[in-house]
Amino acid sequence: MPLFKRSVAEFIGTFWLVLGGCGSAVLAAGFPEVGIGLLGVSLAFGLTVLTMVYAIGHISGCHLNPAVSVGLAVGGRFSWGDLPLYVVAQVLGAIVAAYLLYFIASGQEGFTLTANALAVNGYGELSPGGYSMMAGFVTEVVMTMMFLLIILGATDKRASGVAAGIAIGLALTLIHLISIPVTNTSVNPARSTGPAIALMTGGYGQALGQLWMFWVAPLIGAALAGLIYNLFASADEPSEIEKLGGEVA
Repeated sequence: MPLFKRSVAEFIGTFWLVLGGCGSAVLAAGFPEVGIGLLGVSLAFGLTVLTMVYAIGHISGCHLNPAVSVGLAVGGRFSWGDLPLYVVAQVLGAIVAAYLLYFIASGQEGFTLTANALAVNGYGELSPGGYSMMAGFVTEVVMTMMFLLIILGATDKRASGVAAGIAIGLALTLIHLISIPVTNTSVNPARSTGPAIALMTGGYGQALGQLWMFWVAPLIGAALAGLIYNLFASADEPSEIEKLGGEVA
């Protein structure tokens, strides 16, 4: 599959992740009074990945996340040369989804944009639970590392690839259940970038000022996972691309 077509699939998949995950938080979490809550939002993020794994996993590998692409590259499952276009597609998909969510949310009478609207990620005053920058940084590193270890393990050619999407989707659900109170859960630089940019154009730049952490921490966690999983690589069966979780080419 040509790189351009795979990148288009990544754009669509990341668009769906941000629209479905952040959209559930913005539109449904507190509706009408209790709404779907933290559990519902966590499931929504997991379901976006689960559905896209089976929709585009055989096309692009369904990364939907610059940290996943980096972690797979470090683990020998993805080409470093293809990485830039994947990241651009993922970030653009997230930005388009965030602006669409902004448009939909503003269609409700009485909608007011705030510094922590659109399910942005943040620490300190932007953290749902008021957690510190260091707490948020460590959380994002560890959660992303575990997410990538699960992806690398579930998509290993020695594993049962058919169930990989379920394991990956449930892993993201669990990660959100743990870390939404801390940072609103990123583990995905593209997911963090879209809402932050949409808010900036609405006059709120706090999330954009904290965006650095939601690039640095997930990328560190992903790289660590790639290095760690290489320890488990079979000597007679080196890491290669599989249908899910890696480049399909």
